[in-house]
Amino acid sequence: MKIKRTGLILYVKKYEESIVFYETILELTILFQNDELTCFDLYGTYLMVEKEDREDYLIMDDVNAKGFSCIRMNVDNVQRVANDLKRKGVAVDYQEHHWGKVAKFYDPDRNLIAFKDEETFAKQIEEYIPKSK
Repeated sequence: MKIKRTGLILYVKKYEESIVFYETILELTILFQNDELTCFDLYGTYLMVEKEDREDYLIMDDVNAKGFSCIRMNVDNVQRVANDLKRKGVAVDYQEHHWGKVAKFYDPDRNLIAFKDEETFAKQIEEYIPKSK
């Protein structure tokens, strides 16, 4: 099997708001779109945002519910990206930890997104020693 392309699909209730968010706030390029979905270039993979209209599939009753997945992108300067997002009106939770810096925020449909510093991520890969079997 040879995988040709990878991507993520987000099913959203707030379709129009989500499209505006990913195109204007995160400045992702649209690869293609129709009335039901928009496909963005997500730095070498794709992010497909699709309308979700099945009531029994995606229940958004609890606006404070924490997502169980996160779209994460690594950048050189997390603080600068966080400040840019804040200037665009996005509520951002910027954190510094021993394992690195991260800025977490939500899209209009409450999908969790984060920016992480590339430096400590690359260091984790470099220093990783596999466990022997």
